[in-house]
Amino acid sequence: MDRRELLGVLGMAAATAGAVPAFAQHEHHGSEGAHKALADAASACSTTADACVTHCVDMLAGGDKSLQYCAATSREVATVCSGLQSLAAQNSPHLASYAKVAADICKACEAECRKHAQHAICKACGDSCAACAAECAKVA
Repeated sequence: MDRRELLGVLGMAAATAGAVPAFAQHEHHGSEGAHKALADAASACSTTADACVTHCVDMLAGGDKSLQYCAATSREVATVCSGLQSLAAQNSPHLASYAKVAADICKACEAECRKHAQHAICKACGDSCAACAAECAKVA
């Protein structure tokens, strides 16, 4: 995959991911459900991961390929945490199994973002991933 294809894929992912959190947030709005802390952590993690993807894409476009894997893991987290937020808000019977997978993905992203902690957005994404994984552990 060349840089143009990667930027296209990341751009499409960012564009489609923006619609999912808005819908999931609407579902959760005003709800004080049993899993509010998890839904809130997932929302924050998804939002921070989207920002990290944008930062990584900007760096990749400038020729810095060191953030390629960071962009990929952050994109996965943004997608997974959008779903996690929705399932937590709905008190889904599948939440525990989904949270276990989400925690693994958050931990992988956290580990990658920690390698780039000199970038404030990567550090923030790592912190959000750690917080979300901790909330997932309470449910999984």
